Amino acid sequence: MSAAIEISGLRKSFTISLSGEGSIKTAALWWRKRHIERVEVLRGVSLTVPQGECLAVVGRNGAGKSTLLSILAKVYLPSEGNVAVHGRLAPLLELGAGFHPDLSGRENVMFNAMILGLSRAEALARTPAILEFSGIEKFADAPVRTYSSGMLARLGFSVAVHVDAEILVVDEVLAVGDAEFEAKCYARIEQFREEGGTILFVSHDLDAIEKVAGRCVWLKDGLVKADGDVPKVLDAYRGSF
Repeated sequence: MSAAIEISGLRKSFTISLSGEGSIKTAALWWRKRHIERVEVLRGVSLTVPQGECLAVVGRNGAGKSTLLSILAKVYLPSEGNVAVHGRLAPLLELGAGFHPDLSGRENVMFNAMILGLSRAEALARTPAILEFSGIEKFADAPVRTYSSGMLARLGFSVAVHVDAEILVVDEVLAVGDAEFEAKCYARIEQFREEGGTILFVSHDLDAIEKVAGRCVWLKDGLVKADGDVPKVLDAYRGSF
């Protein structure tokens, strides 16, 4: 089976500035010392995700999960290593990411659908279906700064699954609303998989992972701690608490 995502030796470091409070003397001592620290978030991750697979990534906060997804979505560049994505990728990384707060929901749908590869005509034609799926048609012409976090997540997820993507990269894919909308998400994900789509998602909801994913990767301290069968990986992960 062909690979949708290939990751080899992926490393990502961030530079953070350390700051101290106190007297001028204390501040001077800080400046005399090294006040910049290099933090390595990913320390050599290698993964291959075949086409049509639904891969879940688990790990504690700070393990590198969101950084991995952000590199796949080209929000960050890797410090080292290689990343190859074969197919159109639609990212859904955080609530409201890519939405302009002063534009309406309808305008943001158009804007984001075109960013993700649709033509203006295609985006215009699919906007009604996107708004219907999200369940926020009544508020479509209100600025998104007036939306709740759940409404933003609904709208973002709806756009991502209506733009002919071949790969979905999603952070907390099912944390998007009430039970009714969650059921719609499950059904849409299953349809996406049946059509040959690939999903890589991060979630802290282990029950959702068991329900959706066909494979699980546990990231710990920027490294792959375990990779394989969902129940076995989750059992090992739970045992680390």
